[in-house]
Amino acid sequence: MGERTGRVLGYKRVSTFEQNTARQLEGVKLDLVFEDKVSGKSVDRPELKQLMRTAYKGDLVVVHSMDRLARNLIDLKLIVSELVAGGARVQFVKEGLTFSGEADPYSELMLNMMGSFAEFERQLIRSRQMEGIAIRKAAGGYKGVGRKRSITDEQIEVIKSRVAAGEKKTVIAKDMGISRESIYKLLKANAN
Repeated sequence: MGERTGRVLGYKRVSTFEQNTARQLEGVKLDLVFEDKVSGKSVDRPELKQLMRTAYKGDLVVVHSMDRLARNLIDLKLIVSELVAGGARVQFVKEGLTFSGEADPYSELMLNMMGSFAEFERQLIRSRQMEGIAIRKAAGGYKGVGRKRSITDEQIEVIKSRVAAGEKKTVIAKDMGISRESIYKLLKANAN
């Protein structure tokens, strides 16, 4: 099997399924695109793992910014080092930096500095979010995360009586427009 060279591989990541990756790497011609829709804190990023297995000597891996590739500075250095050790180059568009296997103390310094700033920025954002939540809680305006409960107490009583009468939970769930797992959770939470 001959050596593959010269491909441009793009990696995109957003934190939630509602977010869109369209603006990341917009206008960059890519041969292959790897796209994860998971939190940067998550270690389970299947597309990143696939990219790591796919990148060969001579390939260029293009990422919008350092914080899209890594969770923290240590993670950033490990990922970039592994890609570079395999012969690929890594380019961060936002930071205007490219890393290759060539010994370049300036690039190493910039990687450390930029990774540190990205991590610091994430910590500042998290700190501001926590301050905002604390202020809203103190004012009684914080509602928390999660969906509004869609089943009333009366519906729970109906479910309990139907289960007690021997009806199948699947049928009850379908009639109520909820999952069978929700039936089990409701029964467990309202066992009295």
